[in-house]
Amino acid sequence: MENILPLVLVVGGSLVITLVVGWLVDLLLRRADSRHHETPLWGLLRRCRPPLQVVLCTALLRGSFTQIRFEPVRDHRAVIGQVLTLTLIAASAWLVIRVAATVVESSYARYASASRDAARVRRVRTQVALIQRVVTAVVATVAIAAMLLTFPAMRTVGTSMLASAGVIGIVAGVAAQSTLGNLFAGFQIAFGDMVRIGDTVVVDGEWGTVEEITLTFLAVRTWDERRITMPVSYFTSRPFENWSRGGAQMTGTVFFQLDHSAPIAAMRDRLRDILGDCAAWDGRDWSLAVTDTTPTTIEVRAVVTAKDADDIWTARCAVREQMIGWLRDNHPYALPRVLTAPASLTPGDHWPELTGAVDQRSRQDDGVATELDKTPRTGRG
Repeated sequence: MENILPLVLVVGGSLVITLVVGWLVDLLLRRADSRHHETPLWGLLRRCRPPLQVVLCTALLRGSFTQIRFEPVRDHRAVIGQVLTLTLIAASAWLVIRVAATVVESSYARYASASRDAARVRRVRTQVALIQRVVTAVVATVAIAAMLLTFPAMRTVGTSMLASAGVIGIVAGVAAQSTLGNLFAGFQIAFGDMVRIGDTVVVDGEWGTVEEITLTFLAVRTWDERRITMPVSYFTSRPFENWSRGGAQMTGTVFFQLDHSAPIAAMRDRLRDILGDCAAWDGRDWSLAVTDTTPTTIEVRAVVTAKDADDIWTARCAVREQMIGWLRDNHPYALPRVLTAPASLTPGDHWPELTGAVDQRSRQDDGVATELDKTPRTGRG
């Protein structure tokens, strides 16, 4: 009984202290959040309470478990100490990652609420997302290294590893050349402002929105809800269309192939009426003009504007659909036609005159008469 009492005191005392400290920290953060509405930092820091409690409880147990004289604990003191040390390192890394993510998210939220430039907000969002992933990777690597170094065997191996670090680094660099290229391309995209989360892009003929950017790959969500995943080095080595670059406003075109008799002036008035009823049109500009002609048709181009890529697509479809329907119902002669029936001949005997067949026949007749005149007369006819 006397040996169990220290165990109960150490474990129970550690849990009580952990719960009390966690409650006090949460109380202080709630009060700070209620007083400072301009920043969400204090409210977001409340999410760090679980890793903080794990770190505190593990540290208390790690520092006081040696005072326990309970026989099972005393016989496995080295194993228990090793487990508590590993848990403390992992919990500390968890706490650091959670705090860093909270600070980054709070900074982005404040910037997004204060800025009215959507393009700059997307750029900051891309940068903070990549910074958060870098911090997570670095902290996780350091934590794993620290956990391995707690084993005596790993300390002995560490000396030989340092001696061969140069050779290993060269081999790893050659083997991971593609991965390292994508890694540096990710930093170039994030801080070079080439493409951002939320940008509308066209890659390999596919139109979509950038949904996620990591250190190694980029995901594009297409209009039909597909995801195209490609290495980030693609955007640093090949040309691509970024419709959100320099602003979200866009200008779109709609082409019509029509007959030469198409009523251009009436079409221009109809386009104005269509755009007046189209919610996707932003009212900046519109026009309609004949841009090309062929022996059988003319090319008419309608120009419309919208506030972003989604609206420009909607506006173009609305103009194309309603204009074709209006021409079909009111001016069907303006639609292009392909003549497949045989040509109608002129009634009567006028066709030879129109084609010049009469002149050729008269010339042939004159030639025959001339030859007959030149024939010597024998008196037999």
